[in-house]
Amino acid sequence: MSIITTPTTTPRGSHKQDPPQQRSRRRVEPIFYLFLVPSLVLFTLAITVPGIIGIFFSFTDSIGIGDWEFVGLTNYIAIFSDPAILQSYLFTFGFSIVTVIAVNVTAFLLAVGLTSRIRMKSALRTVFVIPMVVSGIIIAYVFNFLFSNSLPSLGAAAGIPWLESSLLANPDFAWVAIVLVTAWQAVPGALLIYIAGLVAVPADVYEAAEIDGASKFQQLLKITLPLVSGYVVINIILGFKGFLNAYDIIVGLTNGGPGTSTRSIAMTVIAGFNGGDYAYQMANATIFFVVAIVISLVQLSLTRGRNAL
Repeated sequence: MSIITTPTTTPRGSHKQDPPQQRSRRRVEPIFYLFLVPSLVLFTLAITVPGIIGIFFSFTDSIGIGDWEFVGLTNYIAIFSDPAILQSYLFTFGFSIVTVIAVNVTAFLLAVGLTSRIRMKSALRTVFVIPMVVSGIIIAYVFNFLFSNSLPSLGAAAGIPWLESSLLANPDFAWVAIVLVTAWQAVPGALLIYIAGLVAVPADVYEAAEIDGASKFQQLLKITLPLVSGYVVINIILGFKGFLNAYDIIVGLTNGGPGTSTRSIAMTVIAGFNGGDYAYQMANATIFFVVAIVISLVQLSLTRGRNAL
């Protein structure tokens, strides 16, 4: 009795996977280093090395030039009792939270409208994206003129007392103007992300909901929002990190005033550098760096496991 054996064939298109040990020993193609090394060198020289030097000088009494001496944690201790520094942190975080909410609500509602069945959607999308490509400082100077001249004239003509003076000169409402202008420029970027998320939602999901009798508002709450939640997370993370570094729009609108009521952390640090307070503001920048890392880690932990895109 003879046994006939047939050779096993590998199906076309399938490849046998290498063991993990063999894959780990594969030689890295030199072309990868060609792209990696220049970027790594530039990043190290432009960001890492200056950052390490700055952290080092935060433990000294240096004014940026000349002799210096070690002072230990003196700068860091002084920061926590400096009302101007604490005010800048309070303003920056409050401004960032309010602006993130304003930007995301506005951008999401616009995205829903611009992905619905309306005419001239492409033209409207182009119009709404224009603020994103204009320099922040130019936008700030234009709105500075509007808040300081046009609106007070309009308020005087209309007999509206609270509008007759510039919002930028009011320490209680200057931050509102900053939020409005910052949101005006930031909405287009968030809008594009929301549009990408909305057009990715299958149309048959809405058709099934309409058959079940769901209203447009119910579809928005029960279908649209859950399916684009990943995009909401992305916009919140990117927006909050960007607004923490707010500088150019604030400089163009109020320059940190009235007084120091709208001075951000970035403005405080840069003003200290120009005023010969180098080591003290380097300590401030180091604390802000640590705070930003903590926020990033918290955001990563909250979004871990999410399939954002």
